[in-house]
Amino acid sequence: MSNTVPSLRSYLTNRLLTSLYLLWLISTVVGYFATINYASEPYDQALLQRAQSVAGLLKLGSGQEQLDLLPDLPDGSDPVQPDRVVYTVSDSEGRKLAGTASLSTPLSYRRNKVGPLFSNGERGGEKTRTVSLVYTAPDSRVLQLHVSETLHQRQALIRGILANIVIPQLLLILLAVAAVWYGLKRGLLPLDRLRGEVAARQRHDLSRLDETQAPAEVRPLIDAVNDLLERLEQVMSAQQRFVADAAHQLRTPLAGLKTQAELALREPEPNKQRQMLEHVLVSTRHASHLARQLLMLARNEPGGQGVEVFSMVDLGQVARNCATHWVPLALEKGVDLGYEGQPGVIISGDADSLGELLGNLIDNAIRYSGEGGQVTVRVRQEASSALLEVVDNGPGIDPQHRELVFERFYRILGNGQPGSGLGLAIVAEIAKRHGAVIELSEGDGARGTRITVRFSLVL
Repeated sequence: MSNTVPSLRSYLTNRLLTSLYLLWLISTVVGYFATINYASEPYDQALLQRAQSVAGLLKLGSGQEQLDLLPDLPDGSDPVQPDRVVYTVSDSEGRKLAGTASLSTPLSYRRNKVGPLFSNGERGGEKTRTVSLVYTAPDSRVLQLHVSETLHQRQALIRGILANIVIPQLLLILLAVAAVWYGLKRGLLPLDRLRGEVAARQRHDLSRLDETQAPAEVRPLIDAVNDLLERLEQVMSAQQRFVADAAHQLRTPLAGLKTQAELALREPEPNKQRQMLEHVLVSTRHASHLARQLLMLARNEPGGQGVEVFSMVDLGQVARNCATHWVPLALEKGVDLGYEGQPGVIISGDADSLGELLGNLIDNAIRYSGEGGQVTVRVRQEASSALLEVVDNGPGIDPQHRELVFERFYRILGNGQPGSGLGLAIVAEIAKRHGAVIELSEGDGARGTRITVRFSLVL
């Protein structure tokens, strides 16, 4: 079961609206408790003043108390004053001495608290607010006065204040939601335009995306996509070049093979037929060699190997093994193939590709040196570089051709040697993969050719 990733617009909208809702909820809760505190304070002061008025009428603490006097207190029947107010006078033990309700509380309830004491309660199913006062008569008698009222006015005030707070806040939240939606719509327009541009492209269009019209936060993503497009273009170009090169180069030898085979089939004389078949064999070897070189070139072009995974390679060991492999061909051609190596020259690379690079250099040197020639493979270390050299004493390469011989299918006319013109092109691609530099100069004693491949040394 796959997880569906929500769109960026939905994700941002949900996050922002959730934040706004939580902000409104927190603001409402904070406003509610703040309203209760601010609404209770003036009512508590009014209740205290009423309690002090009742104490004055009853002359509490004077020693001449008039506990039989009944103060005129609201009974809750007046719409203007909907709260009912009752009182109780009690002694220090909490026994009721007078009043319109039983609100007696022992003095121990005060816990040495000085001044009026406010408390919340419930009477007859209604919430109440009570203030308690203590008076001491000249004869040391202690009297308590408790005055309690219902909370209808307070609750009405709290509801009114909350309505005036919550409703404007809710309207502001709705306006903020509209602003968020509009802002997201406008802010994501560049991404919509980018999506439309990509969707409208042809299948082979790998040109860069325009990052100048995108927000700064999206540009790193576009840069990464552009980098990917460039690498894809390189791979596709390499594939297209390989197909074109293969078709072009294989067409001629395959056509020759076809012609020679047809002639061999028509030739009744066995000796001539054998000669024609030998020509077919030579052409087949040439076509096979050409196919191998084309495949080798394709593997070593940018992207041909996929992700590069290099390892530590002993360049001397690679060169020694490769030189040993080419000894039989050198003996067949009458060429003296030698190796001079310095041990412990370590580079980072692909041993198989490095063997292909050196093999092409040795092959060229043997073929162009001719019988009696000398070819030397050298590996040495110089400062922070590892040098791989192939030196021959052949006819050499004229300076005007030295930059061109590494191009594909470039061959120097009149050299009398068969070839496809791919060997040094393969060398150039492998060197490029390894970040190496190729230097072409004269050989020892100003004769022949010296090809040096300079690698970065692993220290």
